[in-house]
Amino acid sequence: MTTNPSLKTRFTDDLGCDVPIIVAPMFLVSNVDMVVAASEAGAIGSFPALNARPVETLRDWLREIKQRTRRPFAVNLIVNKSNIYYRQQLDICMEERVPMIIASLGNPAEVIRRAHEVGCKVYCDVIFEEHAKKAVDCGADGLIAVSSGAGGHGGNISPFVWIPYLKKHYSVPIVAAGGIADGAGLLAALALGADGVSVGTRFIASRECPVVDDYKQAILRARPEDIVTTYKLDGVPASVIRTEYVRKMGTELNWLERKMLKNRRLRQVVFALRTLRSMRLLEKAAHRTTWKQLWGAGQVASLIDDVQPIADILRRMVEEYEQVRNALPAAEAVERVAS
Repeated sequence: MTTNPSLKTRFTDDLGCDVPIIVAPMFLVSNVDMVVAASEAGAIGSFPALNARPVETLRDWLREIKQRTRRPFAVNLIVNKSNIYYRQQLDICMEERVPMIIASLGNPAEVIRRAHEVGCKVYCDVIFEEHAKKAVDCGADGLIAVSSGAGGHGGNISPFVWIPYLKKHYSVPIVAAGGIADGAGLLAALALGADGVSVGTRFIASRECPVVDDYKQAILRARPEDIVTTYKLDGVPASVIRTEYVRKMGTELNWLERKMLKNRRLRQVVFALRTLRSMRLLEKAAHRTTWKQLWGAGQVASLIDDVQPIADILRRMVEEYEQVRNALPAAEAVERVAS
């Protein structure tokens, strides 16, 4: 992809990519082909370390990615106690010198310290101000502002508030996540002060994405109200497509589940057990035909109407960005004054 001067930001400078777009790491969805396609097209391809199983498979994935592209890419690490493979994954990432780590949940101090020792950048997912402050205090290279409307475990603060707030209070690059699927969303995020965007749901509807066609078609059919928040997966709010199975399962915890998750002694055990159960359900639904249709997606699913190669999706986003930017009244006024 040809570098667009108007899309040169602190994020592209920091990571050495052509466009300020992360093809977001999606649990049980992202794979090597998606990472390579995204990075080769000028963006940052990424995947969750947990997608590479067993753990040693992570090394195989990293080596294959580095054989197929010399462009930067990222690995998402869950750094809290729910990820029992965290230290093994971190060791492998450091040994293989991945260009970028996206740290989610927990305290990122160790990841940042070790990553900086080998020249790796660390950006941290944040949904609350306390997360942002902790990440910056630990030396994070950037923040990923996960806002309301994001797929999976999203935030609950509007991007119209969250991005400018982080921009105002922190000097590191800010990446917007949630509610972005096209060039207009990219332009809006940059206008709010973001230095880049992280886009997930749009790339589920891509040729390289390995999920079953039923999942992709559900995204193409989705309306905004078809994306609902469920607490049933692991007790933490997550955005999913409202399927018949989700309706039957319900989205709220019962009184006993709420009580158990409030208990300090039981919380970690219950969270781990629910996470394991939901992981099995999500994996089966994503990769096989089943009536238990449990599919993660953000509200932008309602803006997606085709399945295209990742390179074409990224190219179109950049073209749309330019079209919308040039069509703004302010841009027309500047052109008239200049002439």
